[in-house]
Amino acid sequence: MDVTLLGTGAPAGLPRPGCPCASCARALGPDARNATALLIDGVLLLDLTPGPALAAARAGRTLHGVRQVLLTHPHTSPGVEVPADLPAPVRVPDGKELALITGHRVRALALDVPGTGYAVTGPDGSRLLYLPPGAAPAGLPADGPAYDMCLLDVIGRPGALARLRAAGAVTWTTDVLAVHLDHDVPPGAELRRRLAAAGARLEPDGTTLAVGDFRDVPEPPRRTLVLGGARSGKSAEAERRLAAYPDVVYVATGGQRPADPEWQHRIAVHRERRPGGWSTRETCDLVPLLQAPDGPPLLIDCLALWLTDVMDRARAWEAADAGELPEVAGRTAELAEALRTTGRTVVLVSNEVGSGIVPATPAGRRFRDELGRLNAAIAAECEQVLLAVAGTVTTLRP
Repeated sequence: MDVTLLGTGAPAGLPRPGCPCASCARALGPDARNATALLIDGVLLLDLTPGPALAAARAGRTLHGVRQVLLTHPHTSPGVEVPADLPAPVRVPDGKELALITGHRVRALALDVPGTGYAVTGPDGSRLLYLPPGAAPAGLPADGPAYDMCLLDVIGRPGALARLRAAGAVTWTTDVLAVHLDHDVPPGAELRRRLAAAGARLEPDGTTLAVGDFRDVPEPPRRTLVLGGARSGKSAEAERRLAAYPDVVYVATGGQRPADPEWQHRIAVHRERRPGGWSTRETCDLVPLLQAPDGPPLLIDCLALWLTDVMDRARAWEAADAGELPEVAGRTAELAEALRTTGRTVVLVSNEVGSGIVPATPAGRRFRDELGRLNAAIAAECEQVLLAVAGTVTTLRP
């Protein structure tokens, strides 16, 4: 079964008409995208968008053989003029199956937002799942093996991918393609980086793909360190990297501090931003979590607060020696060793230090030095190291 991507953009396309934003200004050439529509084996059209015949011609295809046009978006009409040689667009009721004379079978999926998703099985038995913008399946019954290809709104709804993985409908061998791409993320390298972290990829409009073909599926790094200064976007970046995973343990190293209302507000903001299915552990005892033989991914936020706890316990703030502190160095080495041997996926967050003014107190300078050593030790054990500056992420180690 072949799929031609007549478009891969959001309903308004990319760039959006008249939009002055930087992302739209950069969406040129292969990064410019029509509204998402799929042509399957030349006989099945999923979603009717403006200029379908021209989009097909650009891809070296024709719509003359289309036998069925199916709608996914929540509106009741296609919203565009139907070419005279195309059959009238229809929507399959949720849970019902449509059989085409060509041997294709299409099952409609109920969604948790208005609209319809479609699971398509080709004559060769290959399986494809297509979801409209911002949608996830409302239920995930065990209906067979994992899909060979999944096309969905990875950027706008990463939780949908996490839900599909939790049900086994999508595995790490499933070819996951991002569609409905909008101007939320700058195109080019930044978009590809975010998708790779979710185990997904993108293709330009006009690409034809064979469903079920072996592909080099992007494998997210198992250990990632995200560095950055205050309000740099480092925590948000760390959370994005795990948003497409079905289960995540958020390890908060800062404690509750019930007497500090401002700290409580910070914690509440972080919690509201996390997916509802994540669990939280408030602890600085990180080594046992890393040494666990298996378990869901860990998001550790942050190492600077972990180091504060270590220095508190070692009474390192009052140490007279300005050199490396043995107890702190030992705890750092223990954490680095646990990270080296862990079998879990881990994203760690830490503050980048040393770029600003020199702290005025010996204790401040000691903390800066120890955090610099800790960051270097942890970075040495990570496949990927990122630096967040002004909400923009730079890859230090790809």
